[in-house]
Amino acid sequence: MNTKLIILAAAALLASVACGGAEKHRNAMETNGKSLVVFFSHAGDNYSVGNIKVGNTKIVADYISEATGAEQFEIVTRKYDGMAYNTLIKLAQIEADNGELPEYEGDVDLSKYDTVFIGGPVWWGTYPQVMFTFFTKHADDLKGKTVIPFTTHEGSGLAGCVEDVKKAFPGANVTKGFSIYGHEVRSGKAKVEKWLKGLGY
Repeated sequence: MNTKLIILAAAALLASVACGGAEKHRNAMETNGKSLVVFFSHAGDNYSVGNIKVGNTKIVADYISEATGAEQFEIVTRKYDGMAYNTLIKLAQIEADNGELPEYEGDVDLSKYDTVFIGGPVWWGTYPQVMFTFFTKHADDLKGKTVIPFTTHEGSGLAGCVEDVKKAFPGANVTKGFSIYGHEVRSGKAKVEKWLKGLGY
């Protein structure tokens, strides 16, 4: 096979893969409607994985978007930037004990979406308090929608996250959720994809 034919064959294969991915996303939208991933992810000093440039939950959110075509809204606060892990968890415990609601940047219109994935790390038995700021602001915006919780953790699993999401959005259809170890996410794409296939994506 000459060079020109090899290039044409490779281009045809890439086009086929791209079309297959687009078709997969179209089928998922027909089944599940328009989807969004709302998440908080902490880069920097993390338990078990050290100082990371991209937070564990962000990686899972990207896997979800790639597999489903879901858009993303990242809950961003600068409050924890540059903190050593031990300092961070002490602050997180104080926030949880006091029911603090740290501010976050920007916002999103949830009315455009039928399915909303909600993810974050587990800090002191549930999501970080900044996520509850988001929950409080949007308490009435997910009625009748499907909400799918997920977590990254180092032994806590889903902890109290699913129950807390149910309390935050009582009018939503909240699924049972998914959890993955933070130290596994960089090699755990197949695990996330298997979970998503079980949801019809």
